[in-house]
Amino acid sequence: MKLIINTSLLILYMFLFGCNKKESQLVPNILICIADDAAHMGKEFAWVNTPAFDRVAAEGILFSNAYTPNAKCAPSRACLLTGRNPWQLKEAANHFSNFPAEFKTYPEALRDFGYFTGYTGKGWAPGNPGEVNGKERELCGMRWDKKQIVPPTKDISRNDYSANFIEFYRNRPKDKPFCFWYGGREPHRRYEYGSGLKAGKKLSDINEVPVFFPDTDIVRTDILDYALEIEYFDSHVGKILDFLERQGELDNTLVIVTSDNGMPFPKAKSDEYENSTHLPLAIMWGKNIKDPGRVIDEYVSFIDIAPTFLKAAGIDWQKSGMQETPGSSLLPFLHGEINSSRDFVLIGKERHDIGRPNDFGYPVRGMVKNGWMYLRNYWPDLWPAGNPECGYTTVDGSPTKTEILKSRHNPETKFYWDWSFGKRPAEELYYLPDDPGCIKNLTDEDKLRAMKVSLKDKMEEELIKQNDPRMFGEGYIFHTYYYTWDTYRNLYERMVVGKENIVPMWINASDIESDFPE
Repeated sequence: MKLIINTSLLILYMFLFGCNKKESQLVPNILICIADDAAHMGKEFAWVNTPAFDRVAAEGILFSNAYTPNAKCAPSRACLLTGRNPWQLKEAANHFSNFPAEFKTYPEALRDFGYFTGYTGKGWAPGNPGEVNGKERELCGMRWDKKQIVPPTKDISRNDYSANFIEFYRNRPKDKPFCFWYGGREPHRRYEYGSGLKAGKKLSDINEVPVFFPDTDIVRTDILDYALEIEYFDSHVGKILDFLERQGELDNTLVIVTSDNGMPFPKAKSDEYENSTHLPLAIMWGKNIKDPGRVIDEYVSFIDIAPTFLKAAGIDWQKSGMQETPGSSLLPFLHGEINSSRDFVLIGKERHDIGRPNDFGYPVRGMVKNGWMYLRNYWPDLWPAGNPECGYTTVDGSPTKTEILKSRHNPETKFYWDWSFGKRPAEELYYLPDDPGCIKNLTDEDKLRAMKVSLKDKMEEELIKQNDPRMFGEGYIFHTYYYTWDTYRNLYERMVVGKENIVPMWINASDIESDFPE
């Protein structure tokens, strides 16, 4: 039996990687470039310049309706790595969690089939990846972070991402394909305030401030600082692409550029609205793209990315050791096929950050289908962004957040606070083509009652198929998974349970509200 197994592996290796350069090129390299909290890439945004993303879209394809199931770093990345939705990932549905040992990631699978795997910057985080044989589990591959650089602002990472990729590439064993994850830490907060203006941007560059933000110079400055960090992320994408092109490897590299969740502003990151979950996504793969420059309007999800990579590598999902997935490969789109059945995506969340009694999250499930967004808030009595006395901790501290909090004290502008921090009804319904900011809740419109019921029923039908514990009265399980950082957990105990007057570093002191409304 041992001889048979070893012979089978040898045959598989020869089939995949061949005995010469020509044959090995049939197996693609895999490269994903994932920004941290970037919802804006592409030519449609005049105030952010992303030539590398634009190149991938022009030489490949652009997805106009790409969504993450969960708009927070660790849960979103877990979905991408495994091909499973957050409600299928146990602890990994939450932020600051343990990554369950039973769930394999696509880099781990590709490594088992002969790929050289690595990453730089932010991989799956924050949380505890676990251990294998006494060593930290490499969910995204081996870490490559030694090369450092002086960044353009003090709050941009010193990681020289592209140089670290080149170091990884030069250490690749001969004739082995690579799988690499470039995880930029930008545009995650904090920002150097005014850095966008210092770089030559103008407040007037922003053609339209999101409807749920006050249109002030402070907010516009904040948005330009965010744009500058996206551009920095994109610059390293460009350097990596240029290097691969010089090596003659770019045409044989399947490249994806995207982000993990929406912008780190109120009513975006950590919520489940359009500006939370709808993300940039472009794919290129040399001559494997039919009619480059196409825009794909069908709905796609992060759970489709792992199946895409394994399919491109010629690896059968059932034989890869990966767990069952509701996702499916995006390769047919690259080849020019249309799939009319891709008319919806599922979204949802459980617990993100501290800031509520008993460490509770704010559970949501939702569906986006044919332009409609339906959301079900299971515990609407809770504060959706965290308790006011804790500073609405699921929303990163920022000048924009502070501006919105100030608006509550003015009856004429309080609606900004309501949209971002106020309590929400059990159900929400939005028509995104007319209302991408998710401002006008249509759930009580009589003429739309049938539409709402249809979306709810379809959502629950799909969630039942995926064994979502919340569909079976077992959603409380997500609140039994504790945070993994001792310091983070200790902060919760001191701030929420012990009522100590301390301010976490990720929120502004001015965000704490002592006179919050009941």
